[in-house]
Amino acid sequence: MANFENITIEKGMYQGKGSLTDVLERLDPSENYEGTSLEGLDAFSRQLKRYDIKVSGRGSDCVEKFFQSSNSAALFPEYVSRAVRQGMERADILSNIVATVTDIDGMDYRSIVSDAAEDDKTLKIVGEGAVIPQTRVKTRENLVKLHKRGRMLVASYEALRFQRLDLFTVTLNQIGAYIARAQLKDAIDVLINGDGNNNAAANVAVTTSGTLSYGDLVKLWANLSPYELNTILAPTQEMQKILEMTQMQDAKAGLDFQGTGKMITPLGASLLHAPEMTSGTIIGLDKNCALEMVQAGGVVTDYDKLIDRQLERAAITCTAGFSKIFTEAAKTLS
Repeated sequence: MANFENITIEKGMYQGKGSLTDVLERLDPSENYEGTSLEGLDAFSRQLKRYDIKVSGRGSDCVEKFFQSSNSAALFPEYVSRAVRQGMERADILSNIVATVTDIDGMDYRSIVSDAAEDDKTLKIVGEGAVIPQTRVKTRENLVKLHKRGRMLVASYEALRFQRLDLFTVTLNQIGAYIARAQLKDAIDVLINGDGNNNAAANVAVTTSGTLSYGDLVKLWANLSPYELNTILAPTQEMQKILEMTQMQDAKAGLDFQGTGKMITPLGASLLHAPEMTSGTIIGLDKNCALEMVQAGGVVTDYDKLIDRQLERAAITCTAGFSKIFTEAAKTLS
């Protein structure tokens, strides 16, 4: 039964597990609105509709619309968090290199590892009464290092109250993009140097120092076996070198790129531009088993300050870290 107009929204909702949207969904499930005019809206969007707050488009409201009542003011921190997450998603590369995401409640997390010897990777025939080969899974020696990344929102309510929400959303999107790029840099560092558990990526040397050829990419593909080379991370200079290779310049590939913006990829691997990387090195990995992302709490805002209109120095942060799953599933080429 529709219940969104009868919910009292308060600060305490931000102190529980999950976002305000998660809390509202438990109180007002979206499945109750199937077949109605509100179908397709989540619980938070229904609250925006309840208070007639338009956050996008030419007819978007001003920031002060959120503060017409105590209930609607309590929606403001969630609007900020969602806009920041939207910016993170638009600038997101992590989803293309992370095999799994682990959400934790605290700040301490120890991942697991399966250290199989070369002889253990082959499934041998087991004779009658013989011992079945074992795969040992154990916890890592060191904890995953979590980094808090974020920005401080420095502005007065008086400066923002008459600003349109769609313009303010653009600013928040950019904060999300900054956080996403910082997290990508953390992920690249773990892929190359390891996560503190003696698992830095092995390096495959290029045939001729200072150059990069298609044969070097084939060499990287061969060295990554038995894992699949399905993702290549490259800084700007190496991206240019790869795209200038003769193998990347056939006529059909050019038409596809000009018509759809989708570039041809070496050896069928996704080619990702990572300006955060150091020039002279590329990373080849199997995205299905190379990297684990560990995050604590998602995007966190200073909800007290935002609800009370104390926007001066309100922090927007996201805490996350990365752990290697299988060490040999990622290698560098330099």
